[in-house]
Amino acid sequence: MQKQLIAALSLPALALSVLSTPSHDHTTSCSKTCVVDSSAHDASYAIERAFRDCGHETAEKRGKVVFKKNELYNVRRVMNTTGLTNVDVEIHGTLLWDTNIHYWLNNSLPVGYQNQSTAWVFGGENVYWTGFDYGTLDGNGQVWYDFINGTNNYPGRPHQISYAGMKNSVIEKTRFVQSQMWTMTVIHSENVLLQDMYVNSTDTKREVGFDFSSLNTDGADVIYSNNITFRNWTIDCGDDNISTKANSTNILIENQDWYTGLGFAMGSIGQYDGEYETVENVTVRNVTVHDRMRYAAYFKTWTGVSRGYPPNGGGGGLGYAANITLSDFKLDNTSGIFAITQCTSYNDARGECDTSKFNIRDITLENWSGTSTSAVLAELQCSGASPCTGIKYNNVSAYIPSNNTMASHYLCGNVSEPIGFECTDGLWEENNR
Repeated sequence: MQKQLIAALSLPALALSVLSTPSHDHTTSCSKTCVVDSSAHDASYAIERAFRDCGHETAEKRGKVVFKKNELYNVRRVMNTTGLTNVDVEIHGTLLWDTNIHYWLNNSLPVGYQNQSTAWVFGGENVYWTGFDYGTLDGNGQVWYDFINGTNNYPGRPHQISYAGMKNSVIEKTRFVQSQMWTMTVIHSENVLLQDMYVNSTDTKREVGFDFSSLNTDGADVIYSNNITFRNWTIDCGDDNISTKANSTNILIENQDWYTGLGFAMGSIGQYDGEYETVENVTVRNVTVHDRMRYAAYFKTWTGVSRGYPPNGGGGGLGYAANITLSDFKLDNTSGIFAITQCTSYNDARGECDTSKFNIRDITLENWSGTSTSAVLAELQCSGASPCTGIKYNNVSAYIPSNNTMASHYLCGNVSEPIGFECTDGLWEENNR
């Protein structure tokens, strides 16, 4: 029997295309199984061997790679397990990354965007990966949070895993804790469902501070990918909870429970001088945003002036973000609500916020409610070189318990014909986040 990994799902609201998400047929048994040995000093060799031996099968003869229950797999070197076909992955144990910072800084693998790097590149077609709600990837992140000491995008600091070249696949029910940097990158992928995930990258030695705590520990980032669904996630991190970056199209993010972090992020984008990039047809819905969150959602682009090089420099990029719907957000004492900034620049340089030609348009916020410490419902710092258009608010409110008032300020710069709200103020200060 051939496993079918495709099922139809329509993307609601403003996303006009039909989003196809994979499913998994549990009735078909695998004909070839590799159980990964955990006894070695470095399990990475056994992991790569298991995927080499059982990860390249036909649909009729699927393979299976099994990580044993209650076993600890010490990972002491980078891994590349790509080009897989028709394989089931069962994470019953824990993969624990080594703390040899010198090794990782000098050997982490390129992601292919912003000069970022990763500890594990994983990719394939018709892959089913499950952690049964207890299988864990542990990046030993505290050593990294101590080491970087607040340095943004430290060169060579690896993402925990990059799902690269994934197609028609399901990744589910896995715990990702103490990631070294970004928890995961989904890049050059299409038609992938990531569901029932738990992510927690928490600095245990310092109080939460959005300029430092667990810096760059994004929950997930999407790049150069189409038809990607994130469903039923719990995320506690120090940076973007889920981010859509360059050429992310037809993205559905739903049923989310977010704690510490910066919320949903579009970008940063526009970092490559003269390069044309897009983010289009994105729906984020049914999200609970708890206290210690900087925003529920925010968009950020680089300025139109190129300074330095990625990951910490750049600018001058072209393109647009369009047709993005953010609906049914529940706010639980958040620090901020929604923001746009087109001020990102080299080493946090200030100014030149009106220079970006990357256009942001057709953004809808609907059915937002709850509590916040902020009186600002919108902080929209769009670029004078390409003003924002089609920004729409529908049934968006926030109560401020500290003074028994409702948030009422809409701070606007270069917003053309807002829909459902009126700009009440100019920008109070430059938003460079």
